[in-house]
Amino acid sequence: MSDDINEEHRKKMVKLKEEQRAKVKEKKKAERGLLMVHTGDGKGKSTAAYGTLLRALGWGHDVAVLQYVKGNWKTGEKEFFKRFPELVRLEVMGEGFTWETQDRERDIEAARKAWEVSKEMLNCGDYDLVVLDELNIVLRNDYLDVEEVKEGLLARHPRTTVIVTGRNAKQEIIDVADLVTSMEMVRHPFENGIKAARGIDF
Repeated sequence: MSDDINEEHRKKMVKLKEEQRAKVKEKKKAERGLLMVHTGDGKGKSTAAYGTLLRALGWGHDVAVLQYVKGNWKTGEKEFFKRFPELVRLEVMGEGFTWETQDRERDIEAARKAWEVSKEMLNCGDYDLVVLDELNIVLRNDYLDVEEVKEGLLARHPRTTVIVTGRNAKQEIIDVADLVTSMEMVRHPFENGIKAARGIDF
């Protein structure tokens, strides 16, 4: 009986492998870097972006990160990147969450400065991957013009893949992205009175 089950399983896997190879053969290699969006109300948007960045580093790719919102907030990724400055270009341009600054004009000015640096990263051709962390938040708050940002993202150097993170991604950005992942919150410890934890949440 066990031999029959194993043989049936083997046949299914052989067929599945053939089907998968046929699907892959139909596809073509991307002619340029992708535009990827991580959004949604669930946890893990930036975390997924940094996971991709780690994978890129594993292949010896050149990577850069610009953080729009986190400002002076001490995060695990920032502490990690400080140890390996030769591996990752990190620009922390935000001044903190909007409820910290409480100054819309200041937030807009910080966003404009960050976008100018972002455009340089996207256009220079030095990077295989650029992570624009929390850019969606800046756009949600209308600190930058979404059409200007969309055009800037699309005009990036052909070498460069870009990941844009943050909840409430604008539809204009979603419409032109190659990959969109929406993180769904099913349960979050904060809702049960548990504070964010170092090394897990930041």
